[in-house]
Amino acid sequence: MAHAHHDHSGHGHHHHHGAGTNIKVAFFLNLSFTILEIVGGLWINSVAILSDALHDLGDSLSLGLAWYFEKLSGRGRNQKFTFGYKRFSLLGAVINSVILLVGSFFILAEAIPRIWDPQEVNAPGMVAFAVLGIVVNGAAVLRLKSGQSLNERVVRLHLLEDVLGWVAVLIGGIILYFFDLPWIDPLLSVGITIYVLYNVIRNLLETMTILLQASPVHIKPEDVTAKLEDIDNIKSVHDLHIWTLDGTYNVLSMHAVVNGDLRVQETEALKKRVRTVMSDMDIQHVTMELESPNEACSHQGQI
Repeated sequence: MAHAHHDHSGHGHHHHHGAGTNIKVAFFLNLSFTILEIVGGLWINSVAILSDALHDLGDSLSLGLAWYFEKLSGRGRNQKFTFGYKRFSLLGAVINSVILLVGSFFILAEAIPRIWDPQEVNAPGMVAFAVLGIVVNGAAVLRLKSGQSLNERVVRLHLLEDVLGWVAVLIGGIILYFFDLPWIDPLLSVGITIYVLYNVIRNLLETMTILLQASPVHIKPEDVTAKLEDIDNIKSVHDLHIWTLDGTYNVLSMHAVVNGDLRVQETEALKKRVRTVMSDMDIQHVTMELESPNEACSHQGQI
């Protein structure tokens, strides 16, 4: 029983050294650009640029937090955090969401009244900024193109959304340059901010289900039970819990009733078999208790 069964703990995390530097570059690129945008948005008097700045700030934060927590999560376990640091990335997601929610409400409070009472916007400045935005975010997307880690894929998607946000601002700026329709700017702003809010709420809900220890979306407990009961020597399974530490590292604990006459070598083989079958179902960590048919389970019915 003493053999360590967390041999999969490196699962999916061994290629992150490149991820770290890529994410770092994208983070500094994005952050410096965000600061520039906030200044530019105020100077050009465009709320659309400010809401894109918020979007970019959100990305900078999630990049920075992703990079920081990516480093942390590689630390392994210790006496205080016996599950390791994988969950810290969820903390990053929550912090980010709160900042974006607050920012969104500030921008909406500024933008919505402007629809009826539009202010003069510097159209050429808006166009110039949008072009810059497309170039900077485009560069960051290309930088992360090769990345395979989930974090990098998510970040790449974010940056692509940013490029689209800037394309919208560019089109808005061009229209403003040729036509006197100042309400286009606040309207764009509200559109972009609502999109940001939609994503924030979606991410928060996803984070909450992980924190509340729901079983991962793609792993159905009944399928897991069926798969386990298919294995030779396992009569039945109860007290089955599946949860995920961070959305990618999944954990299972369960009690299995096995044939009463199993020898030690056979139980070892059985455990190996269970771990293999579970790892095929994307469960990286298994804790199991084996019981003989006449042994009453002390936990049954409790949880």
